[in-house]
This record gives sequence, C-alpha cells and structure tokens, in this order.
Amino acid sequence: MRHLNLAVAVILACVRLCSAGSSYVVPTTTLAAQTSNNTSAANSFRNQSNGNRGAGNISKVDVHSLLYSGTSTKVYAHLMLWFGQSSHMNVGYNSTDPAQVKSQIDDMISRGIDGVIIDWYGPNNFIDRATQAVMAEAESHPGFTFAIMVDKGALESDSCSGCSPQQALISQLQYVEKTYFSSPAYMTWQGQPVVSNFNIDLSYSIDWNALSSNLSTHPLFVFQNNNGFSHVVSDGSYSWVMPTTTDYGMSYLSSFYDAGMSFQNEQTIGATYKGFNDTLAPWGSDRIMGQQCGQTWLQTFSEINGLYNSGKELPDLQLVTWNDYEEATEIESGIDNCLTVSASVAGTALQWATSGEESTVDHYTVYISSDGQNLMPLTNMTAGTDSLNLCSFSIPAGNYKLFVQAVGKPILANQITGAISYSPACAAGTGSSTLAFSASPSTVIIPAGKSGSLTVTAKPQSGSFNHAISLSCSGLPSGFSCAFSPATITPGSGTGTSTLTISSVAVAGRNLPQRSKANPIYAGWLLSFGIAGFAFIGNMSRRRIAQFLALVALLALGMMTVSCSGISTGTQSAAAAAPSNYSVTVLGSSGSTQVSTPVNIIVQ
Repeated sequence: MRHLNLAVAVILACVRLCSAGSSYVVPTTTLAAQTSNNTSAANSFRNQSNGNRGAGNISKVDVHSLLYSGTSTKVYAHLMLWFGQSSHMNVGYNSTDPAQVKSQIDDMISRGIDGVIIDWYGPNNFIDRATQAVMAEAESHPGFTFAIMVDKGALESDSCSGCSPQQALISQLQYVEKTYFSSPAYMTWQGQPVVSNFNIDLSYSIDWNALSSNLSTHPLFVFQNNNGFSHVVSDGSYSWVMPTTTDYGMSYLSSFYDAGMSFQNEQTIGATYKGFNDTLAPWGSDRIMGQQCGQTWLQTFSEINGLYNSGKELPDLQLVTWNDYEEATEIESGIDNCLTVSASVAGTALQWATSGEESTVDHYTVYISSDGQNLMPLTNMTAGTDSLNLCSFSIPAGNYKLFVQAVGKPILANQITGAISYSPACAAGTGSSTLAFSASPSTVIIPAGKSGSLTVTAKPQSGSFNHAISLSCSGLPSGFSCAFSPATITPGSGTGTSTLTISSVAVAGRNLPQRSKANPIYAGWLLSFGIAGFAFIGNMSRRRIAQFLALVALLALGMMTVSCSGISTGTQSAAAAAPSNYSVTVLGSSGSTQVSTPVNIIVQ
C-alpha cells in the first residue's frame, strides 16, 4: 500500500506541475526556432567574403508586402540548379537532390514567392535532371509555377553534334515543349507557355520566327532589357542586375520600366536584388555592387513603388537571384541588415534599442517565457516603437524571461535580444492602457481552405471608454484574410465585442516555419493503460502490483516532464509533418490608444 500511495502522489504532483507551468505562458515556439537556420540554405553554409550571409534566421514576412498596396504582382525567384558539380562552388547541397528541391520550394512559398524561373543549360544533363525534380515538386504545390530560361551556355554545350546554333536551339525548345510545357505547374500567360533566354542574341544570330514555326505549341518569348520589348517576336522583357552602374542600377531600372509602359500588350518583368560581387566566381572580373546592409534590396522595391500602383500594376517581378552564390546575388540564406537589438526592463516598462538601420525592421515581437527556452508571443509592436508597458498585460506573479525580436522586412535577417528577467510588480489599475483587450479562443483551428472565428473583446479597466476602436490584423500570412463584424467597437462603460473571421486558401505547401507545443496526451495514455492494465495485473500479488504502479508513476513523471517543458528534440523533428501554425496579432486603434493581442492559428 505504501508503494501504491507513493505512485499516486507522484502522478498528482506531475499534474499539478504541468497545470501551474501552463497557467499563463503557453509556448508556441522556442528560442532555438527563432535563432536557428529557417531557410533552405545548408546548415553548414557560413558567411562569405563576397557578402553572402551564412545560414541563419531570417524574416518570412511575405515578400509582396514590400510592393505597393493592393498589389497582385506575381513574384518569381531566379533559380540556379548547378550546385553539386565540381565546376561550381560547394554550398553544402546537391541541386538534383529531391529533398533539397522540396526544402527550397517550401522555403520560397513560406516567403510568399509564386514560382521560379530556371536558368537552363540544355537537355539530358545535371541541370536538366534537377529541373525535372523542380517540376515534380512544383506540381505538388498548386499555384506554384516554373518556367525555363534558356541560357546561352546551353548552345555552347549542346550535345547536338554538328548542329548550328539555330538547329541546336530548335532541338532544345522541342525538348522543352515535350518535357515541360505539358506540366500543370508550367508558367503560362493567357494559356500559352512562357520561355525566356539569357544573352542568346548577344552571342548568336537566331531566326526567332523560323524557330517558333518548328514548335507545335507556340510559346510566348520573353527577352531582356529595354530593347527586349521591341524584339521581332517579343511578348515581353525582363530586367536584371547591372553591377557596373554607379547608382546601384536605379537609373537602369527606371528606364526599363518606362520602356515597358510603352508596350502595353507585352509583359514587363521587373527585378529586385540585394547587390552583386563576383570576386569568388571562377569567371569573375571583380564587379561589385554593395548591399548597403539591405538598403540596395529595399531601394529596388522603392523604384517599383514609385512608378506602379494598384491601378497601374507591374505584372511580374523576378528576384535576382535565389541562389547564385558565386556572384553573390543569392537571397536563399537571407540578407544581412547589419542590425542588433538590446532590451531591458525599467520599472514596469520593457524598453529596447537597435543599433543599425531600423528601416530594415518590419515589426518587433515580444516573447515571454517561463524557462528561457519555450516562448509565447506576448504582442507585436510596429517598427519605430521602443517600449512596452508590461502592466497592460495580466501576467500573474512569478519569474519570467522576456525577449524582443526585431523581425526584418522580407528576406532580411531577424535579430533577437538575450533573455531579460522580469517579475511582475503591477498595482491594480496601473499602466497607460485604459483597455483590457483580448481574443477568445486564443488558438483557432482552421481546415485548409476554410475559415475559423473568434471573439475580440475590449473592456475599460476603469470608468468608460466612449471612443470607437478600429480593428485590424497584423502578421497575416499570404493566402489568409481576416474580417471583423463589426469593424469598430465602442465599449462605453461595458464590454465591446466583435467577431473575427480568419480564412485560409487551400494551397498546399504555403507553410510558414512550423511551431509546435506539447499535446496533453498523457492522461489519455494513462487512462487507456489503466483499462487494459488492470486486466493484465489482476492476477498479480499485491506487492507486485504496488511495484508495478510505482514504475508506471515514474514513467509518467518522465513523460509529463517532457510535456511540461515544451518542445523536445524529437518533437521538433516531428513538427515538419504537423499542421501549420501561425501567429497573428489582432490590433485595436483609437486615437493615441493602441492595443493588441496575439492569436495562434493552426491550419490542418
């Protein structure tokens, strides 16, 4: 009996331990997840002297957010598939590896990228095998597309023995037509497949009309630079990075967009880039365009936003490039913004400061933790703010750790502070916020392509609040929408409520970084064990039963400790197959009063 009592006491202690630990802080992520490599770049990839940033933690804010409001521009990444060959730099992966291809496309989708344009070097070679792997993976992500850009190098290395450049290109495009055009993921405009090329006309004399007549499916041909619009068979043109310019290519881009506006019936594909540096490329000639700690990247978007708007759209945009590590245009590993962030608690305020250019910051996320490892988002704050009144949150007494993360603008690096110790000491009624602002439930499960609802509540902490509060969402991932009914609430001396409906589209693979938390499975496990277990031990002696139950209690303690502590290594690995988990912030605005509350969205 003494052993039995001990077993019961241990189990009850576990239950109390888990209940106490989860009373306020309910982790949805970890410090490791917010600081480790969250890109498809190899974990082994390190900072390079040409300016490429080593694999690390970068912003997954949708890249479309850098464009003008109301944009419907399609964004494509220019993809190189030659890594893994001895003739190219070792970046830690092989471009023909299907697992790497999957990782890359998942990563692109998580950043809001709509497809890829592949730098292609002809049929039946290493790059072509990698291209077929991209096609297969793209087909598993409805809405994600790919297209072929025939590089001039394809004609130089063509296996068509004795062929002229004209014959070689015809043979290659016939292969592309047969192999790729029929894919449901192949990029089309008005129902026709799209093909571009890189520098072919600079090196060869091609009869493009004759070439087109040799294809059963007549593609739309896209050329390059300003004169690409007036090419004899042009259906559009794309811009590129110009490393020899002295103004980071801004005048070239402006001229290109002006030229495109004169050809209303043709497609204009703009360009954005972080910089250029070919000093590590075997073919390099020391051409360098500086990154300016992310400012070059942001300026290329500003150039677009100064000329286009929702009433005059840029049709397409190409990110130059996804992974040209050798010319240092790659954005796969992210862009260094040369920023650091530090924070401290002064009285009841959390304060932070940045060193570097804050214009590279999209927003700040404040995390709270019970153990310094498992984190819960407390709130999001707009860029430009530098403090948070902690007494505007109903944090119970205890010892906590706070973190402030400077979330970069799309594809720029994320930076996070060290842990800041915090023990609440807020008297009743303190704090500058006059409203208690919350959402219930705080976690909403939404089937893919469906919607979920929750209730947003604003209640005065004292007296009355007779001003209308406008409601909105922040940090909403691509493919999601939110709607409030009503869109404004006025609580008065009571409580104001609004129903928030969050909807998702059923697009496979549009997953932001997985966040997971331990599931309370152990009570069910113990219950099922008990039902079957009593039958098993029914014929055992009392001493054996007591010993057996004590063993069960110790096992339960170990398992429940894992549950309480949050995400273990095993749980982290399994998260890749788990439902997608997003953190969205609900905002309330009324004059100088700004309130917010985080909501966890799980898409199954």
